[in-house]
Amino acid sequence: MSALLVLIPVSLVMGLVGLAAFFWAIRHGQFDDPEGDASRVLTYEDPVPQTEGETDV
Repeated sequence: MSALLVLIPVSLVMGLVGLAAFFWAIRHGQFDDPEGDASRVLTYEDPVPQTEGETDV
C-alpha cells in the first residue's frame, strides 16, 4: 500500500510531462505537414549519385 503513495504521484508527473511535450511539439510545428512527409518516404531518390566508371560492391 505504501508503494501506491509513490507510484501514483510519479505516474501523474510523467503524464503531465508527456502532455507538456505534446503541446510543445504542436506549438513548434512538428505536425504541420504529415502528408508531405508521408509522400517523401515513398518516393525513391538516390542519395549518392554514382559517377562514371563507379560500380557498387
